[in-house]
Amino acid sequence: MLQGKNVLLAVSAGIAAYKSVFLCRLLIKKGANVKVLMTPHSANFITPLTFSTLSKNPVYLDYFDEKDGSWNNHVELAKWADFFLLAPATANTLSKMANGLCDNVLLATYLSMSNPVFIAPAMDLDMYQHPAIKDNLKKLESFGHSIIPAEKGELASGLEGEGRMAEPEHIITYLEGKLNSRSPLKGKRILITAGPTYEAIDPVRFLGNRSSGKMGYALASEAMKLGADVHLISGPSKLDQLKGLASFSAVESAEEMFKSVKDLQEEAEIIIMSAAVSDYSPITQANQKIKKSSEKLGIELKKNPDILQWLGENKKEGQKLIGFALETHEEEKHAKDKLKRKKLDMIVLNSLNDQGAGFDSAKNQVTLFFKKQEAKSFPLKDKSLVARDILNEIQQFYD
Repeated sequence: MLQGKNVLLAVSAGIAAYKSVFLCRLLIKKGANVKVLMTPHSANFITPLTFSTLSKNPVYLDYFDEKDGSWNNHVELAKWADFFLLAPATANTLSKMANGLCDNVLLATYLSMSNPVFIAPAMDLDMYQHPAIKDNLKKLESFGHSIIPAEKGELASGLEGEGRMAEPEHIITYLEGKLNSRSPLKGKRILITAGPTYEAIDPVRFLGNRSSGKMGYALASEAMKLGADVHLISGPSKLDQLKGLASFSAVESAEEMFKSVKDLQEEAEIIIMSAAVSDYSPITQANQKIKKSSEKLGIELKKNPDILQWLGENKKEGQKLIGFALETHEEEKHAKDKLKRKKLDMIVLNSLNDQGAGFDSAKNQVTLFFKKQEAKSFPLKDKSLVARDILNEIQQFYD
């Protein structure tokens, strides 16, 4: 959920500012781009240098840089951010936010925000319970902001009670849950196929391909993180079965996959056909292992059902259909033809000519083609990140 998000981490002047260092690190480990805003007095608790080193971005402490006279543009900062996270939120800064006061760059940026705002209060026991603070928190919630509840424990004063800033790990969990609830894929019923199919020749031999299922499993995993109701149909794979799926079907042949797809197609709102389905299968299958008896062996093949073609022809109103194309030559031409011919909403092109990508690799390099917009190409990256790119584009169908 945080991968690729632009986060403004705002730090006000409380002892809990030391926790914000760990929070900054966790956000970055989750793949977020972080810029840090600080109130002037917060620098008494933690240095801007610490945050700039971790975030690899300048820290915004003042309106102006006294050395070169440059201006920190709070409007541009607010436009850059996907969300604003104030942690810790002291009584002073909370009160100013609730009442529209603006005496530092952090507050100016906050007042320029149009995207979500998250607030993690941190103060002593009696302060947190004071009616003025309670009123300010309610007022901020009425603005549509999310308040991350303070936790109980030992406070800086030595007292025990409620008022501690939520632990960084808990803040991350809270953010992911909130961002997940905002996803247009939340509750959507998604059918995903993964892996190869094996077409039996005899009890020990088969026709198949090198697909590992990694791409399909990554798509299923990332779709679940977005709150989708995921149904996975997998050909033979050595990957561990995912937890949290709405349903899982293990199949072997193209015919078995076709049957499972037809069983689930009616209710699916989104179908992602990432499986590498065999185009042909033996007309006859030997009941016993075929013995080596001659220099040559001929196997007559028949065409398997085209599952993607059937899905396009039987597409329900509002249903989104995404296909994959693995090509070795004239990649763009073949992908565009398949997109149109099979009535897809999007097709994901892989090329076996891309070094380090493709079957049984942890990485992939894809280009996405659409019915009504320009193609988008992505660099070589881990398949989990490719899955996020694909799902990000699918989410655009619902904006």
